[in-house]
Amino acid sequence: MIQGLLLAMVAGSLVGLQNIFNSKVNERAGTWTTTTIVLGMGFLASLLTGLLFEGGHLFTLQNMKLWYWFSGVIGVGVVICLTQGIKLLGPTLATSIVLTSQLGFALLWDSLGWLGLEQVPFSFQKLLGVLVIVGGAIVYKLGGVRQEMERS
Repeated sequence: MIQGLLLAMVAGSLVGLQNIFNSKVNERAGTWTTTTIVLGMGFLASLLTGLLFEGGHLFTLQNMKLWYWFSGVIGVGVVICLTQGIKLLGPTLATSIVLTSQLGFALLWDSLGWLGLEQVPFSFQKLLGVLVIVGGAIVYKLGGVRQEMERS
């Protein structure tokens, strides 16, 4: 359990860091070039690391359903939407909205057992957790609006 918590925390920090890097690349190169660079370098890093750690077993795919292959295509949408969201909203607000949306949809898919997930019973406590995070994003945004109004 602790290892899972630590890995999730590291993943969150890496996503935040990647968002900043992606937005800086996007300022100089444009959305499609940024997406190509990000996913292309990710592919190379994954391939080399996978070969290093798994060797020839890297490409052993067992019982893989056809629709699992579209994960990379979804990644294109993630990078494009996130770089544009950061450009329009700033990194913190865009990331908080992304995380809120991610949590809300994960709750929906878990509760319905979609996409091959084991169905997890829905509870109002889980919904309340998502709503608290949404409330935090709203408070964050309204705090920024109030500060801007006071500066004017």
